[in-house]
Amino acid sequence: MASTGDRIRQLINDNLEVDGQPINLPDDLNVSLSGAGVSSTDLVSFAKLLSQEFNVTLSPDDCVRLDSVRKVVEFIDTSAA
Repeated sequence: MASTGDRIRQLINDNLEVDGQPINLPDDLNVSLSGAGVSSTDLVSFAKLLSQEFNVTLSPDDCVRLDSVRKVVEFIDTSAA
């Protein structure tokens, strides 16, 4: 089974883009999607997708606090434990 990071990377590749271009994710996933140019509307939709995909609850506060893809991976891994 793919790691949480690999699964999220694939979900980003499949569902998010900026100006019609894929988002360039560093290997360590230490990147902010909003900083990469993803709109707030797309971020809300993506948070809902992550909630469904990983069976976790992401509150609005979580979305603000988890300011990088790496932190989202860590949150999901901790929530699943």
